[in-house]
Amino acid sequence: MSHSSSVSGFYSFLAREVDNLDHLYLSHNMIMSINFLQHVLSSLRSLHSHLTLVVQKLHLPVGEKWLDEYMDETSRLWDACHVIKSGVSSMENYYSSAANILSLLRDHPVLNPQLSRQVIRAMKGCEREMRGLEEENRGIAETRVETLCLNFDENVMGESKMNRYNGFGGVLYAMRNVSTLLLVILVSGLVYCWPESGLLCERTNSGLMGSRMGAAAALHQRVVNGVGGDQGILAHELQEARFSMNELKMEIEEKMMIHDQKLENLKACFGVLQSGAETIIGQLDDFFDEIVQGRKKLLDMCSHT
Repeated sequence: MSHSSSVSGFYSFLAREVDNLDHLYLSHNMIMSINFLQHVLSSLRSLHSHLTLVVQKLHLPVGEKWLDEYMDETSRLWDACHVIKSGVSSMENYYSSAANILSLLRDHPVLNPQLSRQVIRAMKGCEREMRGLEEENRGIAETRVETLCLNFDENVMGESKMNRYNGFGGVLYAMRNVSTLLLVILVSGLVYCWPESGLLCERTNSGLMGSRMGAAAALHQRVVNGVGGDQGILAHELQEARFSMNELKMEIEEKMMIHDQKLENLKACFGVLQSGAETIIGQLDDFFDEIVQGRKKLLDMCSHT
């Protein structure tokens, strides 16, 4: 396979991945669901795998700067995904607290005044866990995001730089900007999004406006429109669980009774949230292994050339 076909194949793959995410987000009514975020993470992993394959096919010169640039990009992915994992792991106390409430209600389907007060106290404790989760994740975002370089490269790259190292320069430029977009979506959905961060705002996407970046620019704009001015942890299931818990608490406070449907809804919301969070943590752990393997593969390739 020629160098040009390897490079053009990467651009085509990148565009398809991002276009698929755009259609998926639209099909989810522009809601940042756990399912959508899992697909975003899967796309990030696929792009990394394809980047490593392209590098192997380009037969790049040993000992030159391209390897440092590849290592820098994979280090950035590593660091950003550890921040995302920290944010997702912080959800455990919240859904564990909810599990205790559900267990209490399952064991005591008929409420009396004393039990009602006990359940309300537990629900208020769960609300405190949610506030603590948001504060912790905002702290993670504010202290770590600035160091992750989650900004689009707004410098227009000339043809000579795009074509350097048999086209690797352009491949890495595209990878860096698209991976930044995917990381920004993951941080906003699973860690924290706040207006001052500028992570999801229209002015940040000038680095996605190149001829090969149309699909990425479209996805960015659609996510910006979907998020609007919202802040916090944007994962839809987390907000649904919070709303469902509050709704059930109000019913117990006002009527000292539980509607079966609302209890089942609460159980389903937290079940989806926990399952989704655990799946994403598993995906991240697999991605860390893939990054290590990719770096080792290229280092071995260079040492045996």
